Amino acid sequence: MSGRLVLAFHGTRSHAGQAVCAALRDAVAERLQGVEVVLGWADVLEPRLVQTLEEVGDCVLVPVFATVGYHVAHDLPCAVRDSGGRAIVTPHVGDAILDAVAERLAEVDPQPEAVVLAAAGSLRPGSVAEVGAAARRLAAIVGCPVTPAFVTSAEPSVPDAVAAARAAGYRRVSIASYFLAPGVLSDRLETAGADVVARPVGTHPHLVEAIVERFTAIVSPETGRSTEEL
Repeated sequence: MSGRLVLAFHGTRSHAGQAVCAALRDAVAERLQGVEVVLGWADVLEPRLVQTLEEVGDCVLVPVFATVGYHVAHDLPCAVRDSGGRAIVTPHVGDAILDAVAERLAEVDPQPEAVVLAAAGSLRPGSVAEVGAAARRLAAIVGCPVTPAFVTSAEPSVPDAVAAARAAGYRRVSIASYFLAPGVLSDRLETAGADVVARPVGTHPHLVEAIVERFTAIVSPETGRSTEEL
């Protein structure tokens, strides 16, 4: 298979977060032999996504985001437009990562009693609703109550959700991370008052598979688009 794939991330100053993004790029490239896989940053880091898309040209762009917040809804389409409109944008990875979130939680708490699903937060109601839907699905996977909560911009906050679970009588409260890579916001979960905190999804095979599926859905023979066009 040939072609070009840009993985769009938010961007982080965390060296650990940057390393995870690079490792994820490498894992995807390993699965997609012959495909050029490039990192793109929506915010914080340079070069910004629009510059990356200008350099790459025709490509598939996968938004590596858990929800459709401002960056996915606004910044990514603007970057595609301003770079010449040569990128094909797939759906964001979204709740395709939930099994990975559950497995990261199981690493620190195999039998959770009460869980807070911690997300970055957004002023967009649709993004907040996505996290709520993900919490309901995660509850079915892990078999206990799951409360959606946010580090910024939305309510409840993660510490408030942890405190509410304790007030409801749960002796053990765990945080499941709806973050894809470590960074400033995910680091705050360690001081939210939970008994255990799961690590971000990172290079989990389920995330790698979600990205691969979005790329191949565009370039597969069934779409009628040749990989050579990308």
